[in-house]
Amino acid sequence: MPDPTSPSAAPHPVAPLPAAAVVGRTPSLKEPQLLGGFLYWQEQRPQEKGRTTLQRRRAGAPVDAAAEELTPGDWNLRSRVHGYGGGACALGRLAAEPETGAERTDATIAVFVHDGDRCLWALDLAPDGAAGAPRRLTEPRTDDAAFGGGLIDGPRRRWIGVLELEGRDQLVAVPLAGGQPEPLHAAADFCGYPALSPSGTHLAWLEWQQPWMPWQRSQLWLARLGAGGALERPELVAGAGSAQGEALSVFQPLWIETDGAAALVVANDRSGWWNLECLAGAEARGATGGDASEAPGASGASADAASPGPAWRPMLPMPADFAMPQWVFGMATHAWDGRQLLAIACQEGRWQLGRIALDPSTEREQPGPATIQAAPDTPPTRWQPIPIPFDDLAYLTAENGRLACVASGPTSPPGLLELELTTGAWTHTPAAAAPLAPEAISQPQPLWFPGHGDRPTHAWFYPPAGGANPQAPLLVKGHSGPTAMARTGLNPAIQFWTSRGWGVVDVNYGGSTGFGRAYRERLDGQWGVVDVADCAAAARALVEAGRAAAGRIAIEGGSAAGFTVLAALCFTDVFRAGGCRYAVTDLAALAQHDEHRFEARYLDGLVGPWPAAAATYAERSPLQHAERIQAPVIFFQGLEDTVVPPEQTERMAEALRRNGVPVEVHLFAEEGHGFRSSATQIQVLEATEAFFRRHFQL
Repeated sequence: MPDPTSPSAAPHPVAPLPAAAVVGRTPSLKEPQLLGGFLYWQEQRPQEKGRTTLQRRRAGAPVDAAAEELTPGDWNLRSRVHGYGGGACALGRLAAEPETGAERTDATIAVFVHDGDRCLWALDLAPDGAAGAPRRLTEPRTDDAAFGGGLIDGPRRRWIGVLELEGRDQLVAVPLAGGQPEPLHAAADFCGYPALSPSGTHLAWLEWQQPWMPWQRSQLWLARLGAGGALERPELVAGAGSAQGEALSVFQPLWIETDGAAALVVANDRSGWWNLECLAGAEARGATGGDASEAPGASGASADAASPGPAWRPMLPMPADFAMPQWVFGMATHAWDGRQLLAIACQEGRWQLGRIALDPSTEREQPGPATIQAAPDTPPTRWQPIPIPFDDLAYLTAENGRLACVASGPTSPPGLLELELTTGAWTHTPAAAAPLAPEAISQPQPLWFPGHGDRPTHAWFYPPAGGANPQAPLLVKGHSGPTAMARTGLNPAIQFWTSRGWGVVDVNYGGSTGFGRAYRERLDGQWGVVDVADCAAAARALVEAGRAAAGRIAIEGGSAAGFTVLAALCFTDVFRAGGCRYAVTDLAALAQHDEHRFEARYLDGLVGPWPAAAATYAERSPLQHAERIQAPVIFFQGLEDTVVPPEQTERMAEALRRNGVPVEVHLFAEEGHGFRSSATQIQVLEATEAFFRRHFQL
């Protein structure tokens, strides 16, 4: 790996990239799925104001094969569950017609949420690949109901998924012929990620309750499906609720088959890392037990208590994360192709693809409570890396000896990766071509430095075109979340800056994912302290190494990272300008903003319980300390934002103006939390660069 302090690591000089070449032009590829010999995926198009459509092509088709758009025109696949959505489309195979017994096992159906009316729609896909016209399954509603995160229950010809309604989640079933949602299970608070067993007899799903976020504390539930399709005897099989039990985060239940029997696989972080665990014989559970209404957490009951639970087997104890923070539905880091278990794992900020070689002869089970057991000394499985030239991976899917995912690398833009497991042959179809030749791209270099409390902290440093030097301006970036991570895949927006002679450092401050639970928990109660100190320390490390100019350091970020920007301008003397997109400015106001249910208690863990910790909220809020900001700031805000209300930006900007600080504010009438329109994205990047250039006199 190149040394970030070495001049030889610098990229070649290049012409400045125009904003229109790096943002607002590349579709986002989401949730690919291999099914019935086709590869399906969702494609979000910034040129069409962020509309998302369903695409497909034959699995294994040449990279230049044209994709078929299944939802053209005004169809827009988008879930609004929890505000962030995900899981807007479910695909599945249909069983025999219940009325006639006619075989339909080779037919496929897609059920999706159309954002135009928030209803579920079905799209029938014939065996020859032909698609009909979408048909509505649910009627428009006048309440705030939101569907998402579903699956196809083929044998019962229904969609099973999440309905968020009146401040609570429930699992519901909707007939594929259309009809009213049928309640299956009312969660105590949040639920999601349902997974149907291979025989269709059992359903697994996740739940979590405020004040915890799903990456802090969650539970895995399992229930048998009765003859009428109802859930019977829900059982808590992993995790614990908020009042007792070990804090454990469970991610993505997946059914596999071992020794001819169905088993459940999840990622969890009991060991300190999101590692994979297996529950053998999961389909045999639920034959006996108490009434569902007495089960912990069922129909809103407490999820805190659990009787002695099943025996979980650790599969791959290793210092790597096999999961991501569950901000949205539809995430997948492990997949079963019918014979093999595949996974992606993150080590020190880079993702790796691999096969998990199961070895039934060495299986070991350990009885215990309804939490996942610690790793045995000798793991019964082996990790077999699959060599590919990509280290930023997401949305893994597999079927019949083939896998697919969204993949990118330092010189490769995001695209659909397909890989044949027997030969290792792969193809990669980028959503758009790279804006630069590989040799002209500034590649991420790992930077470890002493962060808050002198703890080792990670960032990715991108040298400016022509090489880093003591006169180079530096842009410090913080990721959103704040529970997320800076990734290595080609980001053309970063190349926009490096092509203009800027160095860029993308900081994985304490609290970031991909480095284990302890690293993630550094931010507990310390938001606005640890992230700010780590961003400042990263900048200082580069200045001290002669890689950037101390008087030309800017910081930029959106949402939670926008809060870090303003807090860094308030409480450090490192930064000379700031750029904020839909930034949190007033922590107390955000804590009392009850329109966004998913994050309603997020700040309890990041700052402290409200209102008991009101003094801490005031100490950390940039709006309460606007007089300490002397550097110019540019703001961007969508007026339809329900996560961070526009008034937060307006109040902060006005406070800075009163203090004589140079301020620019750009408001967008049709944008929400996260800008979807290509025109908006281009304007934001161009305005930010012009603002920094003007104030740095570049």
